[in-house]
Amino acid sequence: MTAFRQSFAFARWMRTLNLVLQAGLLLTLFGGLNYLARNHGWRWDLTHHSRYTLSEETQAYLRSLDQPVRLIITANVNDSNADANQAFRDIRGLLREYATATAAKRDGRVVIEEIDIYRDQRAADALGITEPNLVVALCNDRAKFIPWSDFYETRERVAVAFRGEQVVTSAILSVSNPDRPKIYFLAGHGEMRPSDVDAGRGLSVFADELRQRNLQIESIDLSQSRAVPDDANLVVIAAPQGPFDAMEVELLRRYLSERAGRVLVMLPPAYRHGLDDLLFDWGLVADDVMVLEADPTHVTETGELRISAFLPHPITQSLINNQFPVFFGLTRVVRPDPGRPLDNALRLEVIAATSPTAWGERDYRSKSATFNPGFDLKGLAGFQPLNRLGVAVVSERVTPPKDLPFSVRGGRLVVFGNADFAANARIVAPGNLTLALNAVEWCVDREVQLNTPPRPIERYQINLSKAELSKLRISLLVILPGLAALFGVIIYWTRRS
Repeated sequence: MTAFRQSFAFARWMRTLNLVLQAGLLLTLFGGLNYLARNHGWRWDLTHHSRYTLSEETQAYLRSLDQPVRLIITANVNDSNADANQAFRDIRGLLREYATATAAKRDGRVVIEEIDIYRDQRAADALGITEPNLVVALCNDRAKFIPWSDFYETRERVAVAFRGEQVVTSAILSVSNPDRPKIYFLAGHGEMRPSDVDAGRGLSVFADELRQRNLQIESIDLSQSRAVPDDANLVVIAAPQGPFDAMEVELLRRYLSERAGRVLVMLPPAYRHGLDDLLFDWGLVADDVMVLEADPTHVTETGELRISAFLPHPITQSLINNQFPVFFGLTRVVRPDPGRPLDNALRLEVIAATSPTAWGERDYRSKSATFNPGFDLKGLAGFQPLNRLGVAVVSERVTPPKDLPFSVRGGRLVVFGNADFAANARIVAPGNLTLALNAVEWCVDREVQLNTPPRPIERYQINLSKAELSKLRISLLVILPGLAALFGVIIYWTRRS
């Protein structure tokens, strides 16, 4: 036995066995790596602006998607336009992220298809596609056509930002959800209007953002209609400059209580609103008291309040997570009514508040407004939020049932002591837009987070003269390969010696 182990045959068998084991281990390693990559893959977006990462808002929509959606991108593959080819790559890469995000779902998957309308003319005609450079979102019998120009923000005919995620998510919502919540903005009292493009009092930017999220926008005057429409999912009262009469208040009260309605109210100071009785029913008070700030660090150079104190709530959670401040102009104190009747079904929360140094000035029209203890308002140490004044409050009626293991939700009321945070001039701030959108989404039972800002386009350009280009060509084709060959010869000669 010892002689066999010392023989050449045994050594040859051991060498063969060693090679077989190495090959087996190598195959096992590659097989395991492929299994992990296929079933437990991880992806990291290392780009500067997270170009290939979908926002939390989009991911929340995709998780709730319960039916398949086809996203079809059309293009002319023979197009020699460099900008068109770059747009095709940008959009196709984005669409693939949607497919990847829903790949593990059984229902509600997003499927990506590419069609060259000149080669696949029959398929294009069946889908009603007659031109290239489109993205078509399809779900059941609903379709939405998006030209490539909608994917970009341009300035002086030059694309400066890519807004593809906004566009695609909006299209998916439009075709996958036939029920579009309807929002009515009240009119007749000098309210801010969703069609107004004025910088200070217009809400056109806010309205456009709502439409992108598959929400319908209309205006209504209760003094003429004398009823809240049956299809109203939310009623918005934006900065009325005159009081509501008793009939209008009663219509809103019945809408909230009898139909579990949703109302969002923005009440800046200096105007009588006439909604005191309605707010009292929901445990709130919004008297004519203006917020004044003693600490200049909480006031911008233009005199805006910088609100950064938020309590956890679906409306404010993304502001807390991203540390977004909100900028308010003239602001009214809004707070739970200390004299409200006991109601176990009513849930009140102050969701946004001032700094501890602010106070509520009753005589704010005076030229020398100062805090007067016992007359002006100050945050209380025994009430949440501690030592702060509320500027945004939510009130929700939840009825605990007798024999069921869950609660029945009733109406929802959101009251802001400011309105210009949603105006065209201020809503461009990330915190303002997030707060306004999240308030609407919570009211219509879409508790999602974050909005999706456009992502800037970075361009890099190298300018070379003909001489420099010739030197670069020689370096790449001659010098670098020559150096590699020289090092190879040196190493060979050294080993031979």
